[in-house]
Amino acid sequence: MNLDLTKKYTYDDYYSWGEEVPRCELIDGIVYMSPAPLANHQRIIHRLNLIFGNYLDSKKSTCEVFPAPFDVRLNADGADDITVQPDLSIICDPRKVDTRGGIGAPDLIVEILSKSTMKHDTVLKHEKYREAGVLEYWIVNPFSMSVHVNTLVDEQYVVRSYADNMAIKSDVFADLMVKTNDIFPPGMKEETDDGA
Repeated sequence: MNLDLTKKYTYDDYYSWGEEVPRCELIDGIVYMSPAPLANHQRIIHRLNLIFGNYLDSKKSTCEVFPAPFDVRLNADGADDITVQPDLSIICDPRKVDTRGGIGAPDLIVEILSKSTMKHDTVLKHEKYREAGVLEYWIVNPFSMSVHVNTLVDEQYVVRSYADNMAIKSDVFADLMVKTNDIFPPGMKEETDDGA
């Protein structure tokens, strides 16, 4: 299926494409395509999925972890022109999940940077997550092996940065114990990065 990338679309358009248009997002009606992720990206997602999943299971929490691909219709106010696929979404309100994915702002979102999506994740999606009210947005940088935790305070993000086996502080999950080395596997090989 060939899309006109100069045209604006709605969620109904997006949903009708099904699997014909893999790995894309809709932001302000504009389609953004993403290449398949690389191995290190997937290693990091796997580790974070286990970390958050085990933590939430130990708490018998109602929160759920959803790794990509998982559609999040970011605007719960009825606007239908933003559907994103964060690398990891944590949603604590069961009413914010239906058979198609997430509805409204997840409590916590993680994006893992790649060279091809870095600006998209750190500028455009950063702003959309803030506007939607995502309480915490983790930006994981495999190149510098750092994690930048953006916490929503008075409708603005306050950022804390972590590297070199520092303990990461989460305001959403105050007793979560995770160090940067838990996220980045030892000996993680640098890859030629063309993926998401």
